[in-house]
Amino acid sequence: MNKLTKVLLGLFVIIFGVLSFYRLDYYVTKPGGTYNIADFISVQKGDVDDVGTFNMTTVSMGRATPITYALAHVLDFYDVIKMTDVRQEEEDDEEYNLRQLKYMTDSQFNATYVAFNRAGLDYRITYKGLYVLNVISGGAAEGILKPGDEIVEADGKRIESLKEFFEIIKPKTKGDEVQLVVKRANKLIDEKLTIKEIPGTEGRYGIGITYSESKSIKTDPKVTVKTEDIGGPSAGLMFTLELLNQLLEEDLTKGYKIAGTGEMHEDGQVGRIGGIEKKVVTADKEGMEIFFAPDDDITEAMLERNPTIVSNYKKAQETAEQIGTKMKIVPVKTIDDALQYLEKLEPKN
Repeated sequence: MNKLTKVLLGLFVIIFGVLSFYRLDYYVTKPGGTYNIADFISVQKGDVDDVGTFNMTTVSMGRATPITYALAHVLDFYDVIKMTDVRQEEEDDEEYNLRQLKYMTDSQFNATYVAFNRAGLDYRITYKGLYVLNVISGGAAEGILKPGDEIVEADGKRIESLKEFFEIIKPKTKGDEVQLVVKRANKLIDEKLTIKEIPGTEGRYGIGITYSESKSIKTDPKVTVKTEDIGGPSAGLMFTLELLNQLLEEDLTKGYKIAGTGEMHEDGQVGRIGGIEKKVVTADKEGMEIFFAPDDDITEAMLERNPTIVSNYKKAQETAEQIGTKMKIVPVKTIDDALQYLEKLEPKN
């Protein structure tokens, strides 16, 4: 190998490395996987002898490189998304992942709550406090609180609701102090914050965090959930159906391979999710026969922000036609819509 060849080969390796590994400020999304929810959820002494399955579907997402960015513009069902459209302001990768895992935890809570309500079984809810999703740069909590913390007390009062926390913080102004008890890595620690103006606002004072409620639910029979690193709220509907399938004696699947998606709210409403076309694609590839899709309402405000937006159900239908699947797309607005469809479904021969 002569000197010129070595130089050219070295340049090629460098260029290929840059194109393959240099991370852009974009994400690439594509169809993910389809997973039997019974592998993630178990009910103590639950019914697990059913022939059919309930399955959740996922979207695969990763930071774009020059190569994956280019491929996403030519491959079907690949998309490029700006980082700012995915992350909250000043949110890094770790904070984003924590937020997605919290959404999954909330999804499991809502699914369990709805399933046990529908089944008429006992449960007890415990309010744990406020879960810190993000600490705003320059705010009162910067350098003191961390994403993943749980605020369990404020000024000596146990936090039992968002309203209680608001009542403690709202009267405070610049320079006032608030004493917090925070749970971090399963340990309770005391922290003191000095109220500041919230960065990016005018005249609004607070501790400078984004947060959500942290609750747990204890059930009889006991439910065990193991979702590892899967994040996001979109498996809520299918979690609820699988829980009911194990809690009740009858086989809700009627012997079919059933996939679907949709956030589960505490009132039983099924919420809109992202990337449904990719979920239809992966469900079809895995041989699913029925797919539940949120039949969400599109508001005028949503149309103003995105004139081409359509409901999850309509997008799922369009995708099913595009790929020529035999899979049945079923619209659902509530958990009861899904249960009524399954009740009328003829058992598979």
